[in-house]
Amino acid sequence: MADTVQYRLERMSDELDDLERRGLFTRAELAEVVRRRRDFEFRLRRHSPRKADFLDYIAYLLRVDALRDLRKRAIIRATPNPTHSDEDNDTNEDGKKRKKRKKKWAKSISDFAGVLRVLDVYRMATVRFKGDLDLWFRYLEFCRQKGHGRMKQVMAQAIRYHPKVPGLWMYAAAWEFDQNLNVAAARALMQSGLRSCPESEDMWIEYLRMELTYLNKLKARKVALGEDVKTLQKSSDDSGQWKEENKGLFMSLDEQGDSPKESGLEDVALEDKEDLFWQQGVLIIRTIYHGAMEALPSSLTLRKKILEILNSVELAHSEELRLEVMDDLKKDFSHNEDYWDWLARLQLSDSINSSTLNKKEAVLNKLNKSIQVYDEAVRKLPTSKMYSLYANFWLGVVFSDREDSISLFHDADFDASEFTSAILKVFENAESCGCLSEDLACQYVSLCLKLGRSEEAPERLEEAKNLAEKLCSGPLSQAANLWNLRASIEIKSLATATGSASFSEENLSSLFDLFNIVLPKLSITKAEGLWHTAMKLFSHEKIYFEKLVKCAMLSLSSAGGSDCGASVSSAFVGWVLQKDGIKQARKMYKRFLALPRPSLKFFQFCIELEANLAVGNNDGLVNARKLYDSAISIYPQERELWRKYYNMELTVGTSETSNAIYWRARKVLNDSTALDVPRS
Repeated sequence: MADTVQYRLERMSDELDDLERRGLFTRAELAEVVRRRRDFEFRLRRHSPRKADFLDYIAYLLRVDALRDLRKRAIIRATPNPTHSDEDNDTNEDGKKRKKRKKKWAKSISDFAGVLRVLDVYRMATVRFKGDLDLWFRYLEFCRQKGHGRMKQVMAQAIRYHPKVPGLWMYAAAWEFDQNLNVAAARALMQSGLRSCPESEDMWIEYLRMELTYLNKLKARKVALGEDVKTLQKSSDDSGQWKEENKGLFMSLDEQGDSPKESGLEDVALEDKEDLFWQQGVLIIRTIYHGAMEALPSSLTLRKKILEILNSVELAHSEELRLEVMDDLKKDFSHNEDYWDWLARLQLSDSINSSTLNKKEAVLNKLNKSIQVYDEAVRKLPTSKMYSLYANFWLGVVFSDREDSISLFHDADFDASEFTSAILKVFENAESCGCLSEDLACQYVSLCLKLGRSEEAPERLEEAKNLAEKLCSGPLSQAANLWNLRASIEIKSLATATGSASFSEENLSSLFDLFNIVLPKLSITKAEGLWHTAMKLFSHEKIYFEKLVKCAMLSLSSAGGSDCGASVSSAFVGWVLQKDGIKQARKMYKRFLALPRPSLKFFQFCIELEANLAVGNNDGLVNARKLYDSAISIYPQERELWRKYYNMELTVGTSETSNAIYWRARKVLNDSTALDVPRS
């Protein structure tokens, strides 16, 4: 290893001599450079070099080369240039100085050695870490920035090791297209990449963009050369019609006129010549489109991106291809809800002749087109998702405070009440079709509740309450979120009726009956939010809180130690601790721990509660030890539990108790390193 390092250092001698001879580095600085390079070379030659070793070496080499370039520029700027008068007085002497300075700063080995050494380190790094894509891209980017001739070789190696990475193919094609100006090579690379990665949507899109960019460059070239200017027009019908209507303004240079036959042949030849460019362009785009559809027939996203590209280009005869894409979309994705949602929202971007319509009428026309698409969609595809997308569209139209709100309608000063009946009709149709999911039902009730806040429709609050009751009694009786929404509406309704936050005995009884209906019916995992709402409501009502605890114990006994059950039981203990103190909280958690197989998460909550009291409190330490022992008896293989128990004894216990826990853990876990705590 030392011989290899020494050999590589000796190869730097010419470069170092050149740096000293030019005055860019002193001998002491060069000695430091050699020392640092020797250290890096030894790091690269060890048994298992790391990626960071190569990157650190590269960063150091780049810093040294940047310093060399900076000093070189400073010396060149500081060197005085001979004036014209000096040249007249002493031409021979100044000529010698000028030649000497030019010879001194001509390109030499030190100007190239830094880049070559970085390339060499990159080569060794990629040989060591062939699978590191980040390293390959760093290597390629460095070659591109320096304009080095090794770029093609590195690209070929990277693609050979990673033929299934679309990013490498696109990077190579972009370099050939933009930097090397070789369109044929870029096209060949993209086609080879598509054969290796046919399912990459990004590659198909980038290939299409590249071909369109090439067509635009050809078009710009034709304009610059003054050739076939008419090919920039999508259609020449308008200009021909204008000439026909105003033919009286033109005077023929030949009184007898051209022969109709000859004129017709010339026009046909010129038209064929002009259309050839666009025919080739459309043919290329059509070929890419059909290839993409063959490779990814079920990708809706790819077709939407292709359509967006077609809408943004100014190619003649591309309207036929756009209609073909739209027809294929409808044929292949008419069973997909996302397609109908995209198609309906696409109507909002269609241009409307604003000369005959004002702004509000134009926006209303767009809205009507979108509604027609959604109505057709729910007729052909009556699903919960389709109705949900339809409802979200209406909510974006009506309410401006939503994330998916459509600003087009809010800018036109629409009144939200104009669309209230239409949006409610969507939810009603979904309910009548049996497509009302839990989320859609919550949106339905929330909409009624939101509309009920306005002064013009105060009866909406009662409608929201009745609607929630009806839905919870129907097929959505197991929808926990809907029950939670209903409970909050009931609480708000009673608070609004009484005008205070405190409830009468009758109201509390009715609310408890509501919770008593749903809580035993739903699993504790689904109804976690309802449990927390009920605890908050009845926390200061001792009788109802005790009934709630008994109901929770029945549900927890069937849950069997789930984390959601631990969250509910921990919340009960927390409420009791806050209200009645630690003694009552201990009684409460002991009741829950008496249930079959309590949750480990609940054990940890109780242990943490007692451990906070263990410092300076013997009762807290005793109870924490009892809880640890109970938890270990149920979960003996939990290493983290043993480790926390041992750490607690080290902190607040004695050496005897900590050693006892240590040997118990080794015996149960059968591992001598079970309680080894990592040291920083």
